[in-house]
Amino acid sequence: MMRAKALPLKQALLLTLGLAALDQLSKIAIVFGADFTINETRYILPFLNFTLIWNYGISYGLFAEGGEAGRIFLIVIALAAIGFFTYLMRTAEHFRLSLAYALICGGALGNLIDRLWHGAVVDFISLHAAGYYWYVFNLADIWITGAVIILIYDAFRAR
Repeated sequence: MMRAKALPLKQALLLTLGLAALDQLSKIAIVFGADFTINETRYILPFLNFTLIWNYGISYGLFAEGGEAGRIFLIVIALAAIGFFTYLMRTAEHFRLSLAYALICGGALGNLIDRLWHGAVVDFISLHAAGYYWYVFNLADIWITGAVIILIYDAFRAR
């Protein structure tokens, strides 16, 4: 079976910027447009709440105790990841890989902008069912998770 051709670098970078912009627009709507207070919860659907959280760490709030040095470290890591996956975008062999790399870069860029602008990442999406809650996340996290799913699928498919 033939694989779809990789996205040209310019298109992959435009996708990256578009994904980061969508992420930022959603966060601006929550922080500035919806008049949320910290930890305030608004019920959207039976399985979905919006809860404004400032995440000073990474996933699940890990490494949030690092203060300014931790923030700078996470900024450097994000910049390195964006650089690395942009390089991989240039060398991607097919569409799924270039899409995954653009998703990672878009998500990393969205969260990087938060760290630079607010000093922390804006998280607000809260999924739950039967009294169980997932961690609070944002669109950038969805982009990155989607990319990981694509990369895992591609790794198994390659075999």
